[in-house]
Amino acid sequence: MQRITFDLDVMRSFVAGVELGSFAKASKRLARSTSAVSAQLKKLEDQAGTPLLRKAGRGMALTEAGETMLAYARRLLELNDEAVSAVRGTQLDGVVRLGMQEDFGENVLPEILGHFRRAHPKLRVEVRIARNTVLLQSLGADQLDLALAWEAEPGTAHAEHICTLPMRWIIGDSEQITTLHESDEPVPLIVLDAPCLMRTAAIDALDRAGISWRIAFTSASLAGTWAAVKAGLGISVRTTLGLPSELHALDARNAHLPPLPTLGLALYRSEAEPSPAVTRLAELILQSLHSSVPA
Repeated sequence: MQRITFDLDVMRSFVAGVELGSFAKASKRLARSTSAVSAQLKKLEDQAGTPLLRKAGRGMALTEAGETMLAYARRLLELNDEAVSAVRGTQLDGVVRLGMQEDFGENVLPEILGHFRRAHPKLRVEVRIARNTVLLQSLGADQLDLALAWEAEPGTAHAEHICTLPMRWIIGDSEQITTLHESDEPVPLIVLDAPCLMRTAAIDALDRAGISWRIAFTSASLAGTWAAVKAGLGISVRTTLGLPSELHALDARNAHLPPLPTLGLALYRSEAEPSPAVTRLAELILQSLHSSVPA
């Protein structure tokens, strides 16, 4: 049986097209023509011996084989990029100070730091997990080099917008919503200590809808918030990024709750032209997030 060697350049186009939701957008990111990217996709499907995409309304969706290919393509590209960084970047050393929201501590941070350490063993990363306000203040005080945070003020200097995510009502047990509907009591809210963007959004939404509410539980940490939601003490508001598997995001209309606004996610840099080490870590963060959040 003839061995098949997948072209990493072709796989990069495939991954970019899926993540961006459009191969036309992928062609712009990769500085190629749309026809060239289409030819690459055909080549990949020919090598795979099966369709990787199917029509879904006006767009395209992954077939089962396409989902499998996407997972392997990301792993192969990550290993390739890690090898390039390790060979070219062995002289990078020093310290990079990174700040993150708790939302990303469990699912984003370990992957990124593991990748970074393997590629750049001489570099040290100092991580601070903190609330949004603290992260942005630390960045402004030159206590951090990078911060992955929610967009509190549009147009902040040295910020790169990553995506916009809808805020969602979060509940521990789907049966709790029935109890809420049948109760005349105010909606019990589980929130982080003020100031908090999502706490404010929840209260404003309920006030505009004329729905009474009460603060049932406050916490200084996201872990405390999740524990209270799991225990059924009330409902909370968050995005689905980093949401524990035991918790559920509600459809606001079906739950008879008011709609919530969206929230931007950005990568903030302390300097317009950061060091090569900071730039490399920023690249890894963006790659990881682009593969885990909707286009």
